[in-house]
Amino acid sequence: MMLRLSRLLSLVFLVYSVTTIADDIPDLAKTPGVTRLGLTKTKVCSIKWGADERHVTPNMKKQVFAAYGYSGYDDPRCTADAHGKTCEIDHLISRELGGADDVNNLWPQAYGGTPWNAHLKDKLENRLNKEVCAGRLSLKTARQMLVNDWRNAYVQYYGKVAG
Repeated sequence: MMLRLSRLLSLVFLVYSVTTIADDIPDLAKTPGVTRLGLTKTKVCSIKWGADERHVTPNMKKQVFAAYGYSGYDDPRCTADAHGKTCEIDHLISRELGGADDVNNLWPQAYGGTPWNAHLKDKLENRLNKEVCAGRLSLKTARQMLVNDWRNAYVQYYGKVAG
């Protein structure tokens, strides 16, 4: 009886600990990834990303949080980084690679997750854009690297992450 109770408590702790951190990768059933139509490599490489206009509305962010069962930026899975930033509603296929501002391309990602977090994915997105624009990677391949598990692409370009 005691052994069964111990196993049950261990299982409850494991489930709780896994669900209290934002997901490293999105659920592809909820976030399959969507690209903006008509964005070629030439166009992607000519846009000054960050200076362009974003079209993710507060309502879209609410929809994404709800789809993933999050209460919002204060959800316990949105772990804060050293600067207090919790989660971002991130693009699976980054805007720098022609990702659309569409709820099917968005998911909540923690800034303070360990070892994987939004800061690392942002770093990879910038690198993939540079690789595409330098002609070392096709736009299609770069997008697939994000959809198929961005962590593998991160390791390919930067090596293993401590944690």
